[in-house]
Amino acid sequence: MRMSDMIEEFIKDLFKDDNDYIEIQRNDLAEYFNCVPSQINYVIQTRFKPSQGYYVESKRGGGGHIAIKKINVTKSNYFMHIITSVGDSITAQEIDIFISNFLSYGMISEKEAKLLKVATSDKVLKVPQNLKDSLRASIFKNMLLNLVED
Repeated sequence: MRMSDMIEEFIKDLFKDDNDYIEIQRNDLAEYFNCVPSQINYVIQTRFKPSQGYYVESKRGGGGHIAIKKINVTKSNYFMHIITSVGDSITAQEIDIFISNFLSYGMISEKEAKLLKVATSDKVLKVPQNLKDSLRASIFKNMLLNLVED
């Protein structure tokens, strides 16, 4: 397991006791994991974003106090955020990352993941290369719209 994964799991474990709010000290956590404080920053910035269901407040000084609040992100809100953030084109690799995240957050089933992947794959998109990413974005966004619950 990579250091970033271990730090992420440690922080997520702090939420397990029905806590939706935690406070940590960046330097204390860095010391615990025997890493530099910037590693802690990296994990928090990349794995505890609002789109992933977290609100982070970071304060400098005194060891770097960080407050993380778990926010209730509904499936519909999450998908609508993704739909509006995807531009006019998207690569197959970018969609793979989204699908992986959807699965890890329990937003879609394995079957839905396979359908999203197949429908947006290069093998299915029989159009000139310069049009594939645009068509892929349109298909992806429309499929997500159909997963939004009323």
